[in-house]
Amino acid sequence: MKSKIFTLLFFCFTVSSMAQNKGVLSGNLQSSFNVFLVDSNIGVTESTSPQYGTQKSSAEAFLFLNYNNFGFDFAARFDMFNNSNLLNPTGSYSDQGLGFWQISKEIEKLKITAGYFYEQFGSGIVFRSYEDRLIGIDYAIQGLKARYRINDNLAVKAFTGRQKGFQENRFGFANQIVKGFNIEGKKTIKKVNLDGGASIVNRTLDNQSMASIVSEINNLPNVEDRFYPKYNTYSYNGYLNSSYKYFTLGLEYVGKTKEAIRDQITGDLKNKAGEVIIANFGFSKSKLGKKKKGGYGLNFQYRRIDSYNMTLSPNVRALEGLVGFVPSLTQQSSYRLLARYAAQAITTGEEGLQMDMNIVLDKKNTITINLADIKQLNGEQLYREYYIDYLRKFSLKLKTRIGVQSIFYDQQIYQGKLGHADVKTITPFFDITYKPDRKNSFRFEGQYMKTEQDYGSFANILIEWNHSPHFSFQVSDMINTEPHRYEDNPAPDKILHYYSIFGKYIVNTTSFTLAYIKQVEGINCSGGVCRLEPAFSGVRFTLTTNF
Repeated sequence: MKSKIFTLLFFCFTVSSMAQNKGVLSGNLQSSFNVFLVDSNIGVTESTSPQYGTQKSSAEAFLFLNYNNFGFDFAARFDMFNNSNLLNPTGSYSDQGLGFWQISKEIEKLKITAGYFYEQFGSGIVFRSYEDRLIGIDYAIQGLKARYRINDNLAVKAFTGRQKGFQENRFGFANQIVKGFNIEGKKTIKKVNLDGGASIVNRTLDNQSMASIVSEINNLPNVEDRFYPKYNTYSYNGYLNSSYKYFTLGLEYVGKTKEAIRDQITGDLKNKAGEVIIANFGFSKSKLGKKKKGGYGLNFQYRRIDSYNMTLSPNVRALEGLVGFVPSLTQQSSYRLLARYAAQAITTGEEGLQMDMNIVLDKKNTITINLADIKQLNGEQLYREYYIDYLRKFSLKLKTRIGVQSIFYDQQIYQGKLGHADVKTITPFFDITYKPDRKNSFRFEGQYMKTEQDYGSFANILIEWNHSPHFSFQVSDMINTEPHRYEDNPAPDKILHYYSIFGKYIVNTTSFTLAYIKQVEGINCSGGVCRLEPAFSGVRFTLTTNF
């Protein structure tokens, strides 16, 4: 009822304002419609989810409006979910309403925001509220936020509120209260550029959450494992980034006071403090070599996580109630098979290194190398990646990329599949792009992932045609060439094809897409956030527009 009243008031005020004084109105619409098709060959049956069994289709829509006038910024977003599996890939959710509203005003150096807001402190590990519609995430905070610019180089931010975004009720709010303060600034000392800051975030449990935690602690079989939980948890950080000529250095420390946390591997409650240590080093130099046409870039990152998981409570489900977000240490690939075994951060404890190297020999030849190594704190291997590719630009019309990736992936830890062996892969790939003229381009992509674990080996072939500025077409087939099956795998033990056909039409700022998709079970990542999704078979239509 409150949402409807606010929507009405917002609409009336906007219309009245526009009639009396010219303001600026802008917005966008993003919508999708899905048809679910049963396909027992890839393990998709009527019992897989309600969409395949009874509902047969689903839809989601997000209409965002922004209006500026009288020195105020007004924003609102209408969200709709009809039999949607976006929030829970194996469930169904239907509701609609005001998913976001905000009023903000800047008074000299002070900016005040009331309603919903998105914000990030530092790298986002200590606090990050954001949304990612591709996988149904919305961690908006509803409350009050203020930002004050002390001078051009120094600013402070503070907020208090409650988080939204749960699977059962996307329009409801958590009972826990979250508060935060951040100070950040920048300064140049001679030729060294510095920017950094510090933050503190407080989360207060509600009585219901505390009662549940106490009950679980009292039922622990070993008395020595029991402890007194606390209502308040504090997370804090300090970070500093510096650059000098061709060099960059970044340091961050994140700490958290003791609280009841759930072990990501065993599932038990433990009373622990937590910390994250991050160090980045970079070097970049262009115009190298005798002809000054080369370049070199290097980025090295070290990270150690020990019992750090800042959530609303230890009882939240995966990808729910995240106050801060620890991103993956590994690279994000756009190739379908290379992205199949993505490694999210293990917040219970991990220590890892990653190195990116980019070597530009000249304008036509580039080599990229990526190495990643992640272990548990006891030294056991979690993830390892070796990656190299070579990009060759033959002309303005033709370029190619070839490469290979090798992965070690602990499937029991990353996907919770007990009894599954560690996945070891080697995946050669290539990509050819040809542009015969300004309007047309053709791309041919291929990968072959060799592995004896999980579903077995796959090949993926993709053909794409783009006709600027209106049309784009794509056909692909992901083939389970050498199948392997565990007892919990619903797919039949035979060679399987996962076809996809995609078409896109663009007119001005409006885009229409239509796709027929068969998708194997696996990890889906967007913006560094990954989740395990079941196989999918169906048709998807999307409409997006900006105005």
